[in-house]
Amino acid sequence: MTRKIGVIGMGSVGSTVAHYIVSSGSADDLVLIDTNEQKVIADAGDFEDAMANLPFHTNITVNDYSALGDADVIVSALGKISLQDNKADDRFAELPFTSAQAKEVGQKIKETGFNGILIAITNPVDVITSIYQEVTGLPKNQVMGTGTLLDSARMKRAVAHGLDIDPRSVTGYNLGEHGNSQFTAWSTVRALGRPVEEIAEQRGLDLDEIDHEARIGGYVVFRGKGYTNYGIATAAVRLANVVLNDAHEELPVSNYRKELDTYLSYPAIVGRDGIEEQLQLKLTDEEKEKLQTSANFIKGKFAESMAKVNN
Repeated sequence: MTRKIGVIGMGSVGSTVAHYIVSSGSADDLVLIDTNEQKVIADAGDFEDAMANLPFHTNITVNDYSALGDADVIVSALGKISLQDNKADDRFAELPFTSAQAKEVGQKIKETGFNGILIAITNPVDVITSIYQEVTGLPKNQVMGTGTLLDSARMKRAVAHGLDIDPRSVTGYNLGEHGNSQFTAWSTVRALGRPVEEIAEQRGLDLDEIDHEARIGGYVVFRGKGYTNYGIATAAVRLANVVLNDAHEELPVSNYRKELDTYLSYPAIVGRDGIEEQLQLKLTDEEKEKLQTSANFIKGKFAESMAKVNN
């Protein structure tokens, strides 16, 4: 079966996503779309130049929305990173631009008859994922965001560094908004065969500092080079591959939670049909409160952005 992925937005993140797809052979067909035609054509040519030295071949189509109609996965990486400059570490700085763009792009996706899985990277990702679902009319299980998949990885890196182990040996989640209201659900985090909260003091782990580090990790990278790309692109391609492989993997992605009436990050089983099953964690009362606070914030921003978009 032919695997087809579309990437919309070929900036620092989208081009890294596309490169990872080409270099890993994740797709047979790749559709690249960007308003900067010169840039996207140049990227496509650069990828084709790389293929003679790769063990995979990828057929590339440029700026043809109709080619997305039969795609398995579309990744939305559109954005305007310059809007983040001097905005005090606020992913919502891009919202006026990205909300309008998501409505326009979502309508174009809808017109193609696309019925695959839509993965949003675009910030603020929980609100943008909500907008895409609203505009495309796709079932909620077929629209998701990378959410805290990256933030959870940052938390695992920090815990692993403190314990001198591989990050893949740490399990657990950051939940809620991919933004400032997210939190590490320490009741879910385990390492060395035990709950991390049990070993934190004896191993010298400052859980509050790790939670902070996971939350601001993206801003640290942004201040160093003016954008983030490798971590989020890897998370997005991992998610796309889980869909293509029908892997039924448990991941903390932005998905619609009916009881909270919003998209936010909470672990779910992901496969070819998108969100295959939603999990129910045994959170502490404090964690439940933090999750509700995050949900309320996202819902407020979504309602605000839709009001502006529709005017």
